[in-house]
Amino acid sequence: MTKILYVSLLAVAVFLVSCSKDGSAGPAGPAGPAGPGGPAGPAGPAGPAGPAGSANVIYSAWLDVTYQVDDNAAGDTIYGYFAAIPAPKLTNEILGTGEMKVYFNYNTAAAPVVEALPIADPFLGLYITATYSLGNIDLYCNANAGTGTNTQGAKVRQYRYILIPGGQAARKAPVDWNNYKAVQQYLGLKD
Repeated sequence: MTKILYVSLLAVAVFLVSCSKDGSAGPAGPAGPAGPGGPAGPAGPAGPAGPAGSANVIYSAWLDVTYQVDDNAAGDTIYGYFAAIPAPKLTNEILGTGEMKVYFNYNTAAAPVVEALPIADPFLGLYITATYSLGNIDLYCNANAGTGTNTQGAKVRQYRYILIPGGQAARKAPVDWNNYKAVQQYLGLKD
C-alpha cells in the first residue's frame, strides 16, 4: 500500500511540475462593461485670481465737454465748433498700433442713447468727428454739441473715450467697435 501511495504522490508531483507557466499567452478577451462611477471627491483648492478681462483697455468716465466757436477774425462767420478732451494715456504706441474710439451719449446716463464717432446724421443735421494726437482728442462739430442739461436738470450730451493698446497683429476682436452696447458688454464697462 505504501508503494501505491508513493506512486500516486510521484504522479501528482510530475503532473504539477509539467503545468508550468512557460507557454505563450492566449488572445485577449473582449473588454467588460464599465463599472458604476464612484462618488465625487472633495473640491480642490481655489486657483489664483486671473487678470481683469479688460485686455489693458483704458477708458474714461462719461465726460462733460465744452465746445468753443471756430469763427473768422471778425467773429461774424461761424465755421463750426471745436473741443478738446485731455487723454494723458493716449501714447504714440496706441496711436500707431492700438484702437481709439469716442462715444457720444445724446441722452442722460440713466437712459443712454449712445453713438460712436464720427457722427454724420443728415436727419438731425449733426456732424461730429474726432482727431487723435499724443495725449489729446480733438472734436469738431457743425453745432454746439457740448454737455448741457435737459428740462429735468439731468446731464445730456456727454462723451467717453476708449483706448486699446495694440496686441497681436491680424487678430480681429469679436466685437463691433461702433456698437457701444456691444463694446460695453465685451469690455465690462460700467456707466
